[in-house]
Amino acid sequence: MGPLNSNTTIMRTLTDDGRLLFVTRILRMFAYGFLAVVLALYLEQIGFSAEKIGLLLTLTLVGDTVVSLWITTAADRIGRKKMLMAGSGLMFFAGLLFSVTTDYFLLVIGATIGVISPSGYEVGPFLPIEQAALTQTVPDGQRTRVFAWYNLAGSLATAAGALFGGVLAGILIGYGFSPASGYRVLLILYAAIGLILWIVFMRLSPASEFQSAGKTVSESSIFSARLGLHKSLGVVLKLSALFSLDAFAGGFVLQSIVAYWFHVRYGVEPAVLGGIFFGANILAGLSALAAVHIASRIGLIRTMVFTHIPSNILLILVPLMPNLPLAIAVLLLRFTISQMDVPARQSYTMAVVSRDELSAAAGVTGVARTTGASLAPLFTGLLLASPALLSVPFFLAGGLKIVYDLMLYRNFRSIRPPEERTD
Repeated sequence: MGPLNSNTTIMRTLTDDGRLLFVTRILRMFAYGFLAVVLALYLEQIGFSAEKIGLLLTLTLVGDTVVSLWITTAADRIGRKKMLMAGSGLMFFAGLLFSVTTDYFLLVIGATIGVISPSGYEVGPFLPIEQAALTQTVPDGQRTRVFAWYNLAGSLATAAGALFGGVLAGILIGYGFSPASGYRVLLILYAAIGLILWIVFMRLSPASEFQSAGKTVSESSIFSARLGLHKSLGVVLKLSALFSLDAFAGGFVLQSIVAYWFHVRYGVEPAVLGGIFFGANILAGLSALAAVHIASRIGLIRTMVFTHIPSNILLILVPLMPNLPLAIAVLLLRFTISQMDVPARQSYTMAVVSRDELSAAAGVTGVARTTGASLAPLFTGLLLASPALLSVPFFLAGGLKIVYDLMLYRNFRSIRPPEERTD
């Protein structure tokens, strides 16, 4: 009860802007949650092959990468509020275009330019900018706790969205809608949430913006100047390379791909898929919250590594299960620990960079993750097209993620955030 009361107190101490960012996180992740359940199924229903679906998902993430890099590295200069509103507009555009056309070329445009999530996880510029703004509102010792609640809110919203998407699609199909038409309703709703986010972001105050101390940033190179990084450039680039590897591995098992795998392997219907991912995201959110207590005892880097390795072993075991109930059970068990590294990773990144590099550091590492994730679905589409290779994405994802864990521990175990330093 003590830790829960402490966490609740932290939430009450957030500024109005901080609470507003929690609201936008919930709205956005709810939309990502229901979209991830039906997106690959929708693309299949409108006539695309597994290879084309994989390519489109890759282009979706590539587009999100480019958008994120431009918006997040410019956010502290142009304005965080303006950039968040721009991202919301691109989310609206993508959802609307996907809902009104089945032309593959136009969908490629929407996937590349717009903001759309095939994974159920964060895409686009939102997370890095919100992380930077939240970091300004709390002291170092409370940063991980706030990020844990922020991730819990997102996971619960994603879970609710997944359940909502699966149930609504099932209801619409039951009332006579074709599967494609039922899924299209959810795409329209996704676009509507993008518009709502644009309106909500308008309420952010000037306090959410970067507060300059009047110093001129030393720009040692054009490269660092364009990225908005200077003192922390080396650390951020090294973290980015590792995070990109982790995300590349994760790109093989995006939620939309796992949903598709369950549908092909076991014939699981959308309503059941929604229930599976509802439970998975609830467990993921709770695991993120548990990370706070673990990190306070063993540190952020050890929390990231020592919880991530068992999670990835469980991921490898999912397709090895002999039946659907056991496959679901192992997947859900994996989600009980799978997100413990997320608030620790976010908090660590914000802790080891200078205050005037927060948005840029979060943006560059976030873009690195999106870049890595964007490459994997292209290969996954080819694997899913072959019944003999259907389960290979799970093995690749788990194995590569373990390699990432070991490299992260080797390179960063001696670099500690301020709250873990004793001298």
